[in-house]
Amino acid sequence: GSSWDKCDFETNLCKALPELNLPPGWIRRNGQSGMGPPYSDHNGNESAYFLSLSSEMQSSSAALRTNVFLPTDEERICQIRFHYWVSQMSGTLMVGLQKHSEDTVTNIWQVSGELRNQWNVNTITINSTEKYEV
Repeated sequence: GSSWDKCDFETNLCKALPELNLPPGWIRRNGQSGMGPPYSDHNGNESAYFLSLSSEMQSSSAALRTNVFLPTDEERICQIRFHYWVSQMSGTLMVGLQKHSEDTVTNIWQVSGELRNQWNVNTITINSTEKYEV
């Protein structure tokens, strides 16, 4: 059967990400933080938390890396569904896949500027015969 791990950032980061160890450039905030849009999460909840790039990061890049996932097969496929917001100022949001036998990160999805200043949702399906990170 399928098992879903829900990641809402309300109490911590969740199983997919290394526990509460945000890399530089990322902050956990909500719409009431006084940091500008978005002023709510994708459900319209002003007090719900999400991850956001800090304002100092406008000109450079910041990565979020998951914990290690096990290989996929017929019984275990991996689908990652995520909500995202791209502001007027930000550049490109990319999802990369790094298999454990490879040194490089392969870009498997990206979005830049077309649906700005609104919440969007996307689901990516990952197939990997070896352990991997996203």
